[in-house]
Amino acid sequence: MPVPAPRSAPALPLLLTISGLLGAALVLPAPLRALEQVELRLPFLETSFTVKLEELSNPARLISGTSDLAELDQASNGAVGRQLIALFNAPLPLQVPAVVNEAEGSPMLNQALLLISALGGIDGLPARFGSNDLSRVLDKAAARGPLTMLSVMQALPGNTASVDMGRALFAVQRLASQQRPADRLLAARTPASVSPALSQPGPLTVERKLITLPAPHRPKPLQVVQISPSQGANNRLVVISHGLWDAPESFEGWASHLASHGYTVLLPYHPGSDLGQQQAMLSGQVPPPGGEELRLRPLDVSSVIDGAAAALEGLSPRLNSDFVVVLGQSWGATTVLQLAGAKPSDVRLKERCDEVFNPERNLSWVLQCSFIGTANQAALADPRVKAGVAVSPPMSLLFDTEAAPTMNARVLLVSGSRDWVVPPDPEAIRPMQLAAGRGERGHRLVLAQGGDHFNLSSPLPQGGGALRGLLLAWTNGAFAAGAAVQPAAGAPDLLPANGWGDATIPLVEFSPAQLGTP
Repeated sequence: MPVPAPRSAPALPLLLTISGLLGAALVLPAPLRALEQVELRLPFLETSFTVKLEELSNPARLISGTSDLAELDQASNGAVGRQLIALFNAPLPLQVPAVVNEAEGSPMLNQALLLISALGGIDGLPARFGSNDLSRVLDKAAARGPLTMLSVMQALPGNTASVDMGRALFAVQRLASQQRPADRLLAARTPASVSPALSQPGPLTVERKLITLPAPHRPKPLQVVQISPSQGANNRLVVISHGLWDAPESFEGWASHLASHGYTVLLPYHPGSDLGQQQAMLSGQVPPPGGEELRLRPLDVSSVIDGAAAALEGLSPRLNSDFVVVLGQSWGATTVLQLAGAKPSDVRLKERCDEVFNPERNLSWVLQCSFIGTANQAALADPRVKAGVAVSPPMSLLFDTEAAPTMNARVLLVSGSRDWVVPPDPEAIRPMQLAAGRGERGHRLVLAQGGDHFNLSSPLPQGGGALRGLLLAWTNGAFAAGAAVQPAAGAPDLLPANGWGDATIPLVEFSPAQLGTP
């Protein structure tokens, strides 16, 4: 599965990639012989292709080989083989044995392996093949040089590794069906226009500094980036929560745009699931993030607000900590929803996490299903949070959709029409429809046409990216509404009728009532 190149790209796909390379050996079903070939099964065409592993070492071997895929490669003058060889011979970017040993049994890894095992298997793998066996395989592969998919497969026992291309096609078609509702909605409405008052930087000079704030729930103080006006601040506080294996740097463009218009923005590192934790995990020092991070992340944000309330050293003076807007992307957006009053529950997680072929299943379920056993302790609304923006939050299984309205904050939900990690339906459109059915008022959904899971955040050089006008408009509207910002009947609109759009990624707003029934 492709992983975007940026330094701190959200890494749900990365875990799946690692698991995909190695995971089948942990879960799939007996003499011990070296794996010799891969079979690509195409049941919808009632055919399959086989390729010998020895032919995948270089193009010359494949084009002169005798396997089915070699014949196809010969017919394409090597075009097919070059791509496969590049894939199978790419070095794995981690100390693989340490990661597998640390991750074994973790809910996130188990969910990834559940998905992968549904797509194929290894014929002839010993029935009792555990982590110790896998470690020996990896040691054998590492003795040949840098670990690659090919060297690992050559070290595995078994006869033939197979991939069911019919099931793979089902996964592709399922993703298309999850994106289609957003396309229909976007086709029926005109995108918001672009106003320089919202999209251009404000008049204030911005400064950045790194501070530390106490966090009683963590063993060490929190590292926090503060981006604020050097002069002329309005003393209004915004907090930004980053996603899984990400960092504040990915959102400093958002923060700088807001700060240039007067806001003070605090961006905490979430130490149990930030980029540093990812690097430690990939080097084998720590396991993947645990389910307890679902509870600890909102506590991080509340501790940041506590620091502002106490006017701790290093923070901008006279910040209003009683009225706070919180923004977040991916897991950070889930954190926003918790702070806004959404209640996590493991009821739907227990019902649906093992349903591999559920039509609503998507990559974000890997993260959500890791919260079984911790979700019920993670309702951590902060009444000081009055409004929030949740960009691409994993949410459809996690929150109690049957509960009575409990939100203390107005929420703007943003979803990219091409997000394949957290697809717009069921992760955004359906929850917003259900919120309307519960009687919650004032929330909004904005669909970003062509937006994906990686192009809606903004490092500093991007100046706020495609969402800069939208974030500023929603934040301005929240503070202008004051006490009327609460999600209740008659709540005023927080977005102006127009002007908060973007020229590169069209943005379209919907109220819950405009989405129809689920």
